[in-house]
Amino acid sequence: MGSYLLGLDLSLCFVVRGRPRVAGGTGEIGPPGLWNNRSAGRPRPSIIVKFMQLVPTHDEVVALLRRTGGLREGHFEYNNGLHANEYLQVALTMRYYEAAKILSVALSRLLRAHSDIRAMIPELSIVAPATGGLPVAYGVCEALRAHQVYWAERENLNEPQRFRQYLDVTPGEKVLLVDDILRSGQKLAELKSLVESKGGEVVGLAVMIYQPNPKTITFDPLPFYYLAKLDATYYKDAASCDLCKRGVPVDKVMI
Repeated sequence: MGSYLLGLDLSLCFVVRGRPRVAGGTGEIGPPGLWNNRSAGRPRPSIIVKFMQLVPTHDEVVALLRRTGGLREGHFEYNNGLHANEYLQVALTMRYYEAAKILSVALSRLLRAHSDIRAMIPELSIVAPATGGLPVAYGVCEALRAHQVYWAERENLNEPQRFRQYLDVTPGEKVLLVDDILRSGQKLAELKSLVESKGGEVVGLAVMIYQPNPKTITFDPLPFYYLAKLDATYYKDAASCDLCKRGVPVDKVMI
């Protein structure tokens, strides 16, 4: 059986008979469901994962999302009226520690490849537009060894984003905006404006998955990083939706 490399810091793991183990520990590592309990004295794989680089390929990321329930196929209606044939909820994948570690380390590797961002890591703030982006923010911050993590929030949907009391952006502070998904880009655009209004400097954006739709905002010329781009089929409303015309049952979902 070939070796398995699951995106962790190589100093923390080694391979025994083709199966990775944590240094100093006894259990296998990997995404949830990768290994079943021992059977007949040997670990038995329930889902086979091929050799994975520290930056997994697009197909490897998509496969991980599907195995962990983060990517679903069907007929979905978003709360903005769009219909689509796929529903992506990265939080369903990030709830599993090993899957979150794989994706966080991979995204941090892309960021480190940018020389300007690499140089500012010790002073870099990782900022998310809502609590949903916090698993990504903390995972990337840990992998990069960046300076700090914080996030914006809002009391209700009709109010603008804000930072918590006593959480002040320092003038000239280097800020990397992160989230789990970029679809329309509206939350990240609002966060960018909030950071800049307080004197911070947004140096880039990073998300786990880029799933643009016809209304997606662009952030050029800022550096923009993602692990996979998913192109779902979107319909602007029920009247133009082929899935509705075919009578495919619809699930209403939140963005």
